[in-house]
Amino acid sequence: MDRNQIIGIVLILAMLVGYQLLVPKPAPEKKAAQITQTTKPTTASGAEAAISKAEQPLDSAAAKAQFGDFATVASGEARDIVVDNKDIKVTFSTQGGRVKEVILKNYKTYDQKPLVLIDDQSSKTLLELPTNRGKVDLHQLYYQTTAQSGTVGGQPQQIVFRAEVAPGQSVEQVYTIPTEGYVLEYGLKLNGLANTVTNDNIRFFWEDKMRQYENDLSNNRRAATIDYLTADENFEKLTEGESNQEVTVEEPVQWFTVKHKYFLAGFVAKNSPMPKANFKTLVDPADSSVVKTAVADVTLPMADVKAGKGQYKFYYGPNDFQLLGSVAPEFDQNVYLGYSILKPINKYFFVPVFNLLEKFISNYGLLIIALVVFVKLLLTPLTYKSYVSMAKMRVLAPEIAEIKERVGEDMTKQQSEQMKLYQEVGVSPLNGCIPVLATMPILFALFMLFPNLIELRQKPFLWASDLSTYDAFITFPTIPFIGGHLSLFTVLMTASSIAYAYYNNQTTPTQPGPVNMKALSYIFPLMFMFVLNSYPAGLTFYYFVSNVVTITQQQLIRRFVDEDKIKAVLDENRRKNANGEGKKPGGFQALLQKQLAAADEARKQAEEAQRKAKQKK
Repeated sequence: MDRNQIIGIVLILAMLVGYQLLVPKPAPEKKAAQITQTTKPTTASGAEAAISKAEQPLDSAAAKAQFGDFATVASGEARDIVVDNKDIKVTFSTQGGRVKEVILKNYKTYDQKPLVLIDDQSSKTLLELPTNRGKVDLHQLYYQTTAQSGTVGGQPQQIVFRAEVAPGQSVEQVYTIPTEGYVLEYGLKLNGLANTVTNDNIRFFWEDKMRQYENDLSNNRRAATIDYLTADENFEKLTEGESNQEVTVEEPVQWFTVKHKYFLAGFVAKNSPMPKANFKTLVDPADSSVVKTAVADVTLPMADVKAGKGQYKFYYGPNDFQLLGSVAPEFDQNVYLGYSILKPINKYFFVPVFNLLEKFISNYGLLIIALVVFVKLLLTPLTYKSYVSMAKMRVLAPEIAEIKERVGEDMTKQQSEQMKLYQEVGVSPLNGCIPVLATMPILFALFMLFPNLIELRQKPFLWASDLSTYDAFITFPTIPFIGGHLSLFTVLMTASSIAYAYYNNQTTPTQPGPVNMKALSYIFPLMFMFVLNSYPAGLTFYYFVSNVVTITQQQLIRRFVDEDKIKAVLDENRRKNANGEGKKPGGFQALLQKQLAAADEARKQAEEAQRKAKQKK
């Protein structure tokens, strides 16, 4: 297997991986008893109708009819309380005792506006308490609090919202805001209401009309979804794509998140998991103001709340692998690190190395260059071994050409004679193939990692203003297969790939076969230019630098490889094998020898059969 064939295999496999990533996949099948799905648009649910009804003013009679024992706290005056730390600004409302707005202070939208993760316009919630006289939405009640707006000081700040239903009877919602970070502790308490409420579970409904924070709406919609973790720690997600989907999960759920491309709004059960959950995502292609509408409809165990164990967490923050691990079990799986076979490479190598380099290099373009050099240095032994194998093939090129001239266009015989030659001189074709194949997981791991690295978000380099998205060096009306822009980093990557193919084609003899691999080595980079044109500039820049470094590395290795010495070694191997002095072949060589003997015997039998057939005529 020569270098050109290897390049062809690598690029074909990369096309398959790219196809899997670019084409929306159907949701994974589940047991019918656990999950049901639909792709039809869903009409307004009872919760949505209840939220709409709550916006209408009530008189005392209507309040008594709707809220029963809770009518005394069904009216009042709403007041906002704004609390912030160095990372997050949260606005609470005494109407509902709920989170009204969240602003991430360290981030901006693609058009440099404040990043408002949720607010009254985009996010609606319902907390439905079952009582003896019907269901009451706790987010429609009015609460009292002594908390004041301000910045969290040296200690976490606790905000208590209390709705006094009757003497000795109240509902409390308690939030704890940390001095830094994005996790809000949340507690729900019922005081003296044991005889008022039923034993049915509490319903928590959350609808979020997801805003657009990145420049590519289509890419945003493909990335937006709902992730969740079941009680037995199975991580699941709704299908990422631009279609509607609904999933009903009968088994308990530990947490769920409304996931944007780089940000999360999540809810975590600290004690007992949520017994039931229904999740859905809705897309309106005609509405460009909303990326996707995410709806979570879950239940909270009444037994926990009655026992004072209704403890939960809200997470409002970046989808940053380094931050998520401490939030909840498996919470860092919100950052997609690739298929299971590739995930360890990203999780235990690339992410730690990337974050280590961040401490010393502030420019992310230079950081990517440093990452390329570091990886290439680690792979130098494999690269050297591969180059030596290719050098052996070049030394054998005249003999391979002589075989082709001697046997003619019979491909089977060409390959048979060529394998005999390899056996005589002690060369294994896999010696050049295996080192290159060993690097493929790294290329695929990076292909999946870079689009999910929030570290690259809005980091400029050269002409690219944001390495986490494509660099639109030239824009034009939309063209099929390429879009409405041309990425210069992708063009440079393509040019370097063609240069790398040209370099290899000049130093590698043409191998027999029905496919011209040298031609394909030029065609595939051009095809991938269209595929990667809308991928992050950081990824295509990495591939460009990697190609340049690889060519440079091989030029340096070439200075240390003496092809005359290699030829002498091969001739000595030939002499030893001819005199029976060579080492007994093992492994692949033994298998190759056995197959060659069988093929030679089959060829002789075929020739003998042909000879006898001619004699009969």
